[in-house]
Amino acid sequence: MSRVVFMLLLNDVLSRSGLRIKLSDLEKNQLYGEVLNHFGLIGGLNVCEALEKAWQDPYMKSKIEDFILAWLRKRVKKVRGEYRTGII
Repeated sequence: MSRVVFMLLLNDVLSRSGLRIKLSDLEKNQLYGEVLNHFGLIGGLNVCEALEKAWQDPYMKSKIEDFILAWLRKRVKKVRGEYRTGII
């Protein structure tokens, strides 16, 4: 269930940022794990609820958005100059 919540968050961030990036399932899973780890949500009893509460808090929401956007920009820079399926 927490992956569904994360996908909603990711889609929201992507739509508001204007980035046109398509991630593979592997990349989505990697980003999901890194978000949970970075914000200390990994290994919790109710990750889904904790992720939702963090997203509802304006401060944490901005931090999560910043983290996701930085991760995506890093990913784009890493593959710049190469042909990469998944980056539109």
